[in-house]
Amino acid sequence: MLSSTDRIQTTHAGSLPRTPELIAANAAREAGGEAEGFADLLRAAVTDLVQRQLDLGITVVGDGEFGKSMSSPVDYGAWWSYSFQRTGGLEIDGDDSWITEQVLSSPGNVRLTGFGHRRDRTRFAEAYADPGSGIFTGGPKPFPSVTGPLTYTGQDAIAQDTANLRAALDATGAQEGFITALSPGSASRLTNKHYGSDEELLYAWADVLREEYQAVLDAGLVLQIDDPSVAENFDQIEPEPSVEDYVAFTELRVEALNHALRGLPQDRIRFHLCWGSWHGPHTTDLPMKDIVRTMLRIDAGAYSFEAGNVRHEHEYKVWDDVALPEGKLVLPGVVSHATNVVEHPELVADRIERFAVRVGRENVVASTDCGLGGRIHPQIAVAKLEALAQGAEIATRRLWG
Repeated sequence: MLSSTDRIQTTHAGSLPRTPELIAANAAREAGGEAEGFADLLRAAVTDLVQRQLDLGITVVGDGEFGKSMSSPVDYGAWWSYSFQRTGGLEIDGDDSWITEQVLSSPGNVRLTGFGHRRDRTRFAEAYADPGSGIFTGGPKPFPSVTGPLTYTGQDAIAQDTANLRAALDATGAQEGFITALSPGSASRLTNKHYGSDEELLYAWADVLREEYQAVLDAGLVLQIDDPSVAENFDQIEPEPSVEDYVAFTELRVEALNHALRGLPQDRIRFHLCWGSWHGPHTTDLPMKDIVRTMLRIDAGAYSFEAGNVRHEHEYKVWDDVALPEGKLVLPGVVSHATNVVEHPELVADRIERFAVRVGRENVVASTDCGLGGRIHPQIAVAKLEALAQGAEIATRRLWG
C-alpha cells in the first residue's frame, strides 16, 4: 500500500455517491427489469469515478462500491446487502427477528439483541421515531436468514468488480486502487437457522468471504475489510456489558476474520473500524481506547477509523498510549459522513497533524470517517473530498516543509 513517504496520501472509506443513471439501472434490475447494457454502464461509471477522484486530489482510489447495488440515493446498507446476492444458503423468509427480537445479555454471556433494540435507539426513542428529527438509519429492506450451508456464489460479480477497477486504473494512471468486502463478524448478524453456534456460523462466513478476499488480491488490488461488528456491536447488547465481556465476545470475531485472512499479504489489506454510519446521537458508542488493541490484532497492514465526527474526534489521544506496530499505517477519518458541514482545509490539516506527530508522518493516510455514498448529497461529498485533498496539501507543507 502507498505510504506517505514525501507527502500525505489521501483516500476514503469506500462508498461514494452513485450516478443517477446507475441508481436507475440498479432499481430496474432489482425490479426484474432488463439488464442489457448494464455491464458497459457500470464499467464506464467506475472509470469516470476514478478519474474524478484523481482530479479532486485523492491518491488512493476506490471503485466507490459501484458494484454493490444501490437503488436509491439514500442507502445505508449496500456495503452489507450486496453479499446476499453472492452467498448460497440464504433465504428471504419473512423472518425479521434480527430487528425485532429482544435478547438480554448477562455477565459472561454476551449476545446480540435485535437491531430495533439498540441502546442508542432506546434512549432516544422519540427522536428516532420522529421523521423530522434528522435521524436516519436507512430504509427497510428484506434481509435473509441463514437456512442452509453457506457457499460463495459471487465469482462472476467480484470478477466484474475487479476487472472494472483494474480497467479504470489502467485508463487513468492511478497508482493504487482498493475494493471493499464484508467481514465475517458483520455478515453473521443475520438470523441463523442452520448453524449450531456463533462460532460455527462465524467460521462458515470466514470460509465464504475468503474467496472474495482472494479474488481482490489476485487482481493486484488492495482489499479493505468493512467491519462494524468490532465496535458497533457494543450498542447492540443490552444491558450494556462490561468492557472485558465485550472484548472477549469480539475476540471470536477477530479470530474468524484472521482465519479468513490467513496467508494473505497484510501489506495489501486495510481494515475499516466503524461505529455505524447512521445519522443519530451515538451516545452508546464504545470508546476507541477500549477496542484499539483488539483492532490491532487483526492481520491487516492499515487501519481505517472514525476520527472526524464529534463523537470520536478527541480520540486521537489514544495514540499517546498505544504504539502503532512497525510497518503499519493508519487511515484516520479527517472529514466526516456525519455532517453536511464541509470541513475547512485548515481543520483537516490540523487533524492529520495530530496523528502524524503520534505515529509518524509516513504512517498516516488521510481518509473519510465512513462511506459518503448513500449518506450525504453527492455535491457535498465532492466538496468534502476536495477539502480532504486540500487539507492534505497543507499538512504536507507543514510536515515536510
